[in-house]
Amino acid sequence: MTQSEHARGLAIEANSVTKTYWMDSGAAVKALDDITVEIAASTVVALMGPSGSGKSTFLQVAGGLTSPDSGTLIVGGQTITGLSRRELTEYRRHLGFVFQRFNLLPALTALDNVIAPVIPQRVAYDKVQRGRELLAAVGLADKARQLPARLSGGEQQRVAIARALIGDPRLILADEPTGNLDTATGATIIELLCSLRDTTGVTIVVGTHDPDTARRCDRRLHLQDGKISQDSPRSINA
Repeated sequence: MTQSEHARGLAIEANSVTKTYWMDSGAAVKALDDITVEIAASTVVALMGPSGSGKSTFLQVAGGLTSPDSGTLIVGGQTITGLSRRELTEYRRHLGFVFQRFNLLPALTALDNVIAPVIPQRVAYDKVQRGRELLAAVGLADKARQLPARLSGGEQQRVAIARALIGDPRLILADEPTGNLDTATGATIIELLCSLRDTTGVTIVVGTHDPDTARRCDRRLHLQDGKISQDSPRSINA
């Protein structure tokens, strides 16, 4: 892979990003509290922390799914805070999302689930052919016609990863992608994500509370009460 190819992932720069949620009781909860951090392009970064630490909120802000109360977020050189709804929709077309619960449509086959995000779009490639290629890339070439109920949890997550790749994203945001999987299957999934970075240069940010998952990433950002409490590179022995 050349340097120019490896640089195709999107860098993230957060500057004093704050997000507050208001409870029914009227209490304020700072999900993100003045977060300032840079994530290099073409790296795999783990956001670690317990439930409520701010991991999911950071991923939602980075994905243009919610807006911070203050601060700026720059992704791939583009300031996404302040974009219009239409501009955010266009921005999200260049991202891939992977969730803990897979979010597969039960009535659709694995192949149809993979191509579902691009069905309403005009694209320059054959959608079905690309879907089959992506299923093959995640080791499910023989499962294209299977419904989700006939797949194991690990296989369903592989379908979800293939779906996240259908738009050729430059940034993948994964929220607890191994949370519903056993340890061995979870390790396989995170290794798959890391291999995708190696082959495509995509930037991957993984929200996780699992230290085994985090150890396989290039860098670990520990969140606590909406703040970054620790920033650790991957151990050379990991």
